[in-house]
Amino acid sequence: MTTPRREFLSWLGASGAFAAAGLPAFPPGTPVALPLPVSDKWDMTWCDRITGKVRAVFDSPELAGGAAMWRAQLWREQHAEVYGVPQSEASAVIVFRHTAIPLVMNDAYWTRFEIGKKEEVRDSNGKKWAKINPIGSLAPGTPEASASYTLPGFIKSGGVALACNLAFYDVVGRYQKEDKLSEADAHKRAVENLIPGVILQPSGFFAVLRAQQAGCNYLMAS
Repeated sequence: MTTPRREFLSWLGASGAFAAAGLPAFPPGTPVALPLPVSDKWDMTWCDRITGKVRAVFDSPELAGGAAMWRAQLWREQHAEVYGVPQSEASAVIVFRHTAIPLVMNDAYWTRFEIGKKEEVRDSNGKKWAKINPIGSLAPGTPEASASYTLPGFIKSGGVALACNLAFYDVVGRYQKEDKLSEADAHKRAVENLIPGVILQPSGFFAVLRAQQAGCNYLMAS
């Protein structure tokens, strides 16, 4: 059985091999300088907002009732509680990809395409299928303090929400089929129903790795 000491020595050996090859061995959370994008096709300005004393990327490949959302916000609150780190100094990134892509869509999309029923997501009472995005907005009567546990509130408070463009084509396909649109028009309609502030990226795995290159520690969050 591998012991922690052997794992540590193995890591040292690997680091030495990288050094010998002239390659850097970056520990987690170390920002890596990258060249500027070659075009403005993809919005990469979010990288410039990852400047906090603590940084983390929450990988959300599954719906899981929006678990990645509350984990990201709770992480910021716990850093404030334990270390006194203000929320503005805790850079949090959530990457919605794979089957979690409906979480970046508005309530109108959820209602029209019965996403709760299709994806077996129940409402807050746990009795009926959800008719709205569980993290898309505040339910009537919900305390305003809970706003940061919604995706719009998270974005408004400085959080970064990224979405996989590959998975987003499942959304585009629904509009294309149901509304009998061209792919371009269906994509436009899908974007219109994207929660404001969510940034599409070439792929979810690209976004996760880019966030790590910006100094974020990684967590599989759903």
